Amino acid sequence: MGQTYDEIVKRIDEHLGKSGKRYYSEFYIGISNNARERLFEQHHVDMNNSWWIYDTAQSTEVARDVEKHYLELGMRGGTGGGKENSNMVYCYVVTPTTTE
Repeated sequence: MGQTYDEIVKRIDEHLGKSGKRYYSEFYIGISNNARERLFEQHHVDMNNSWWIYDTAQSTEVARDVEKHYLELGMRGGTGGGKENSNMVYCYVVTPTTTE
């Protein structure tokens, strides 16, 4: 069973505090049905030396609501991504080596 909106936002917010970054615009937020593939293969996030997080939501709607919340705060990314079954939310610090 996936996490609620509040549980995911709380977890991401707590993890953001450990990032050493000050601005939401330094992060990318997205949804997927395979967050690990999106993070490490498509966005080229360094699994061992970069800040990242992902979580599974209760539903695609919850995942989209979490994504929208952080986009409105200024994170990079966009709505309309993912698939009908995209219930995973992922976030990472944008670096010169990542691909948005």
